[in-house]
Amino acid sequence: MSGSLLVDNIGELVTNGIGEGPLGIRRDAAVLVEEGRVAWVGPSAHAPAADRRVDAEGAAVLPGFVDSHAHLVFAGDRAAEFAARMAGQPYTGGGIRTTVGATRAASDDELRATVRRLRAEALRQGTTTMEIKSGYGLTVADEARSLRIAAESSTETTFLGAHVVPAEYADRPDDYVELVCGPMLTAAAPHAKWVDVFCERGAFDVDHARAILVSGQAAGLGVRIHANQLGPGGGVQLGVELGAASVDHCTHLSDADVAALVGTAHSDGSGTHTVATLLPGAEFSTRSPYPDARRLLDAGVTVALATDCNPGSSYTSSMPFCVALAVREMRMTPAEAVWAATVGGARALRRTDIGVLTPGARADLIVLDAPSYLHLAYRPGVPLIRQVMRNGVPQ
Repeated sequence: MSGSLLVDNIGELVTNGIGEGPLGIRRDAAVLVEEGRVAWVGPSAHAPAADRRVDAEGAAVLPGFVDSHAHLVFAGDRAAEFAARMAGQPYTGGGIRTTVGATRAASDDELRATVRRLRAEALRQGTTTMEIKSGYGLTVADEARSLRIAAESSTETTFLGAHVVPAEYADRPDDYVELVCGPMLTAAAPHAKWVDVFCERGAFDVDHARAILVSGQAAGLGVRIHANQLGPGGGVQLGVELGAASVDHCTHLSDADVAALVGTAHSDGSGTHTVATLLPGAEFSTRSPYPDARRLLDAGVTVALATDCNPGSSYTSSMPFCVALAVREMRMTPAEAVWAATVGGARALRRTDIGVLTPGARADLIVLDAPSYLHLAYRPGVPLIRQVMRNGVPQ
């Protein structure tokens, strides 16, 4: 759709730039979009002319959510496993292999349909950028095809061949790591932007994780890491050591872990280079302790929120739900949670063109059926996303 677009009569505009408070709020505002980018932001009364107009009718407008951690390429479901957890069975991560079997048996079209369904579901809930991981194939061919399919729906694709050690390598983890670092990485890298490892007991130890991540870096991929979800460990500090864009989960952190993250601070005081991405949907779905977001924020660590959408431990695609959980369960303010779900996610992907509504940014925005961003936490579970635009195009 060509031509300029004006979104005006905005009651409360979250820019994450210049404006009131940490969210850069502007009142009675308007946004001009040209060629898929924000061209102008200012008072509605001074808005320039445009080819088309969207009347926000006094509602709140926010940048689209940036979900920087999701596992969408899979087959089957694990509803029975969820029911067992709700009955008291602890989460160990072992169910991943169940999904691996179903995913290997699925056709490309079946996997593609799942990715598209979940991506569309997330878009309806305001997620305009979504990272997608592999990790349920765990063979050279299945990891490569998972990433090819993921790349059809996102430019933010992550090679997670090191999700767990598959059953056929259960007694030979060193051999599997060699496979991941060699032929699997070679096949996956052309379709991936990032490399990731589940560094956790029952998955990959620090030495194996380091070998895989360093190999991924050598292949030109950026580093992310699943770290410290199920218990204390060396994952967070390994991520910092390797300059990871994001360390994800961060449920069990020592003082040394927090200090390591703080040590990656930007020189301008705007946060940390390595982002702590918190995934409250996983704690909700596994009845596990929530990460202490307050501790990280007070230390000056950049925090992101993401869904961890996957069939086992967090089968939600809803960023508004995660915002509400973060406020209720992780002691974040509504403003901090919205920032973490937009700019925080962008920083976890090392992006500056998304998560903000300032001139030059991508025109990814959501119109709420509410007067303020506060309603995302104030009215949990209510479908408040009235309209979504990506690159200035209504979805």
